[in-house]
Amino acid sequence: MKNRILVIEDDEIMRITIEDSLKANGYEVRSYEKGSDGVSTFKEDEYSLVITDVRLPDMTGLDVMKMIKAHDEKIPVIIMTAFGTIKDAVEAMKLGAIDYITKPFSLDEFNLIVERALEVRTLRDDNIRLRRDLSDLYSYPNIIGESEEIKKVFELIEKISQTDSTVLIYGESGTGKELVASTIHYQSNRKNRPLIKVNCAAFPENLVESELFGYEKGAFTGAAQRKPGRFERADNGTIFLDEIGDLPSNVQIKLLRVLQDGSFERLGGTDALNVDVRIITATNKKLEEYVKRGEFREDLYYRLNVIPLYMPALRERRDDIPLLIDHFMDTYNCRFGKKIRLESEAIMDLMNYDYPGNVRELENIIERCVALSSDSSTFQENIPPHILKKNKDKPEDTSLSNVAADAEKEHILKVLKSTKGNRTKAAEILGISRKTLWEKVKNYDLAQ
Repeated sequence: MKNRILVIEDDEIMRITIEDSLKANGYEVRSYEKGSDGVSTFKEDEYSLVITDVRLPDMTGLDVMKMIKAHDEKIPVIIMTAFGTIKDAVEAMKLGAIDYITKPFSLDEFNLIVERALEVRTLRDDNIRLRRDLSDLYSYPNIIGESEEIKKVFELIEKISQTDSTVLIYGESGTGKELVASTIHYQSNRKNRPLIKVNCAAFPENLVESELFGYEKGAFTGAAQRKPGRFERADNGTIFLDEIGDLPSNVQIKLLRVLQDGSFERLGGTDALNVDVRIITATNKKLEEYVKRGEFREDLYYRLNVIPLYMPALRERRDDIPLLIDHFMDTYNCRFGKKIRLESEAIMDLMNYDYPGNVRELENIIERCVALSSDSSTFQENIPPHILKKNKDKPEDTSLSNVAADAEKEHILKVLKSTKGNRTKAAEILGISRKTLWEKVKNYDLAQ
C-alpha cells in the first residue's frame, strides 16, 4: 500500500508544486487550501504523514496539528514556515511535530525530510508490531500444556505478572524456566520496557560483577571507557538472572543491596546509581542446601524467594507430551519443508521415555528425527538409540494387560465408528478428555 500524505497549504503554486513532487516519488497525495478541510478529510481516511503550513486562511498550522493529534497522536506532522515565523516552528516541535522546513526550500531538501519522517513512522509501527508479537508469543498458549501441573503454573503467572514482586523459578534444566520469565515480563506493566537476560554461569567469576553493574574508565586493565551494566540497561524493565546459584559471593552482596534499595556502584566507581528493576531469577539447584553449606547468602535467598514458582519436569506431566509432540512436529515440518508423519511405534517410544533433559530434549529429538527422516526412512529409525534401548529394557506387559489393552482398543474403535470419527463426541461417550483419546488413538494406531 502506498504512503498517503495530506498536504495543507494556502499558496496554490506552492501546493501544486509539493503535490507534483510527492506524486513523482510514488506517494498518494491529497491537498487542501484550508486547515478545516484538511482536518475533516484526515478524520475520514488513513494517512501516513501530514504536511501543513503555519499560516492558513482559517486557522494556524498549530491548530491543525492539535486537532489531528487529538484524533491520532502518533501521526507524524511536518510544519512548513516562512523565515520570519521560526518561533512558530519551534513551538510546533514542542507540541509534537516530527520536523519543520523553512521557506523557500529546495525540493531535494523537502523530499529528504519527508522520506526521513516516513522512515521514523515505519520504525515506530514495526516496534509496536514487535511488542504486540512478543506479547502474543509469551502469552499462556505458547507454554504448551493442559496438565494439572502446568495449569498451576499458568494460574501463578496470572497472579504475579501485574506485580513487581521478585520471583524465583526453580526446576530441572530444560523445563522452560526462561520462557516463563519472558511470559511474566511480557504480561506485566513493564512489557514495553527492556527485558535483560543474564546467565550467571556463562561468565568467568571475575567478569560477572562488571557485566551486571558496569564499570568506570580505568577500573581495571583494558577498561578504556565507561560501560553501563545489565542493571542499568534494564532500568524500568525486568532483569532475568538464570543459574542464580552460580553467582559469586562478592556479587551476591551487591545484588542484595539492589534488592534492598535499588542502588549500586559501577566497578571502580564511587557514585551510587539508582534503578527501578524487577528481578526474576531461576535455578536448577537446591538453593536451600547451598545456604546450609554457606555457599549462598541466606539473606539473599529469602529476598529472591519472595514468590517461588516450580516448573515441573516433563515426566511429571506426561499428559502434555502428545501436545508437545504435535507442536514440535508442526514446527520442524514447516521449517524443513517436510510432511513427516509419526508411526504408532514411534509414538510409543516417545511416550515411554523419561526425558532427563525435559522439554528441550523432546524438542531436540523431534528436530533430529524430522531433519533425518525421508521417503526412504521412517521417523522411528531416526530416534536416538539410547531411547529405544531404555524402552526395550522395560519389562513387557503381562498377558492380562495385553488382553485389557486389546479390549480397550476394540471399544474405542467401536465408539469412533458410532460417532463417524467425531473425537469430541467419542471422548464424551468414553468419559475421557479429548487429549487422552488423542493419545490412545495414536498408541493403538487407530488414526484414519
